[in-house]
This record gives sequence, structure tokens and C-alpha cells, in this order.
Amino acid sequence: MTQTRSRSRSAARLAAVQALYQQEMEGTLLPRLLKEFHDHRLGATIEDARYHEAERDFFDDLVTGADARRSEIDALISARLAEGWSLERLDRPMRAILRAGAYELIARADVPVGSVISEYVDVAHAFYDKRESGFVNGLLDAIAKEARPARA
Repeated sequence: MTQTRSRSRSAARLAAVQALYQQEMEGTLLPRLLKEFHDHRLGATIEDARYHEAERDFFDDLVTGADARRSEIDALISARLAEGWSLERLDRPMRAILRAGAYELIARADVPVGSVISEYVDVAHAFYDKRESGFVNGLLDAIAKEARPARA
């Protein structure tokens, strides 16, 4: 994969996490949410910072796929939480990171497991400290072992 494509996919992942977070916070309907991100966020300059252009089709797949398969994804995540923890106990950015990462693991066999996990650990670093990034790593690795047993 070229460095440009890698950057555009990384940008798509971060934007997808932001979109899933916004959807959960505001209940924005999916078509409106996608349009807003296409028109105003992907590759935009916000507060004098120019964001990398995101691979739109990849972004759209992550957001629509994670939304469409939310019940299945939430069950996968919940089954791997420590006793006494529930998905609702995690904060919204963490849920968005885990949902996007889990979706990519179960639906995007074209992307290597290691790349998926590494990318979402990087996304977690944008929001959290090392401890939470380690949590993302462990939980997505556990999902990968079930979702892609031959490849994990």
C-alpha cells in the first residue's frame, strides 16, 4: 500500500470514529452525517490545521458498516469486557473506537489484522493515555482471534 493511501486510510479511520461518536451524541441520521463529513470534515482545514484527505469510500464503509452491524459488534465487545463492566460503562469515544475497529476486523478481510489493531491503537492515542490504548489493543486482538482465527 502506498504511503499516500495509508495516510488517507488512517484519516478515514479517525474521521469514522469521530462520525460514530457524533452519531451517538446527537443521533444524527446517517445520510446527513456522511454528507456533513464529506462536505466539511474530510481533508478540511479546521482551526488552521489541514487534515489529510480521507479515502471516502473506506470512510463510508466504516461508518455505515459499524452502524448497520452495531448489535453484533456490541455483543462482540461486551463479551470481552471484564466481569462487572458493560459497554455502557465505557465512554463514548472508546465505544466509537472499538466499534469501528471491530467492524473492520469482521468485515474487511482485505485489511491485515495487525494493521487494523495498530491503526485503532493510534486513534486511541489521539484521545487517551497509554493504558486505554493498551485496552484497545487487547480487546481488538481478542475479537480478531475469533473473527479471523487463521490470520490472527
